[in-house]
Amino acid sequence: MRKGIINNEQTENKEYKIIAVDDEQGIVDSLSIFLKRTGYHFKGVTDPVEAVELVKNEHFDLMILDFIMTPYHGDQVVEEIRKFNKDLYILLLTGHKDLAPPLETIKRLDIQGYCEKSDKFDQLLLLIESGIKSIKQMNEIKKINMQLSETYEKLEQAYLESIETLRYTVEAKDIYTRGHSDRVSEYSVLIGKKLGLSEKDLKTLKIGGLFHDIGKIGVPDSILQKEAKLTDDEYSQIKQHPNIGVHILSNATIFKDILPIVEHHHEKWDGTGYPGRLSGENIPYFARITAIADSFDAMTSRRSYRDSLPMETVISEFENCSGTQFDPKLAELFLNILKNNFEEIQAIMDKYRS
Repeated sequence: MRKGIINNEQTENKEYKIIAVDDEQGIVDSLSIFLKRTGYHFKGVTDPVEAVELVKNEHFDLMILDFIMTPYHGDQVVEEIRKFNKDLYILLLTGHKDLAPPLETIKRLDIQGYCEKSDKFDQLLLLIESGIKSIKQMNEIKKINMQLSETYEKLEQAYLESIETLRYTVEAKDIYTRGHSDRVSEYSVLIGKKLGLSEKDLKTLKIGGLFHDIGKIGVPDSILQKEAKLTDDEYSQIKQHPNIGVHILSNATIFKDILPIVEHHHEKWDGTGYPGRLSGENIPYFARITAIADSFDAMTSRRSYRDSLPMETVISEFENCSGTQFDPKLAELFLNILKNNFEEIQAIMDKYRS
């Protein structure tokens, strides 16, 4: 039975072309053996300039790229590639964590992930498999886009339904997060109504809340479902989900207004969040609203490692984190809802109670 599963996986992997670039021939050879054995169509080169030309003239789904190379470092190679190819999924290899490019560079060049070089390729394979999942979903969205020729309204609905399927796939991975995105969406809209936002803005908050965690489709199940404390490497992979989500949704123009929510709902007011370490009003406004809704649902939902927190504890957390994690004005408004209009919150909680 297991042999049949492996054969199916290898057959499916042959649909995807991977290019690896490393100026050490031994590493290229090792990757070639490893990835071809796994079933991927593989091309390995040692010359960064040749790699750029190959990507110009051939289709590749994913690139594995060494950071420290001659004559050009990996970030310079990506800089050139992004001039003509925005879709290539790129994983960066570093000899050591301290040698990785700054987070700002990784974000600007849309590098989807990186890991340290190792004699074993287990972690790299996890990142590749996560990348292929993301690529597969992006390809499906592109396919739908090419096939549909009806009215914009029907096109919009088709996109929403296809991404909705992905959203359910994400939440099905973990019984403790089922209904999470629905609740975050409704809490966000409730906050937006209290702020007097327009119907258009409320729609953005609603859709942004529904799809804010869509990038978790690219995070290995073993990490999402892990009950023990995550390692630093595992947490680093979790922190990639906003960028993966943007990568998935950016192909559809109907999602352009929610991309700031998807990308920045884990930023913190004091600049210690991720992925951009944005602070204060540099964080998109709707992302700040969604961050409050997301945190509230996380605190009031049961997890594998703890029960839901008592409401007095939740209120205390928002009071303590106002001005550090949360926009202080939005935190004050949400605290007012919790203290004076809790029946509106309770109605949402009851609606999705299993």
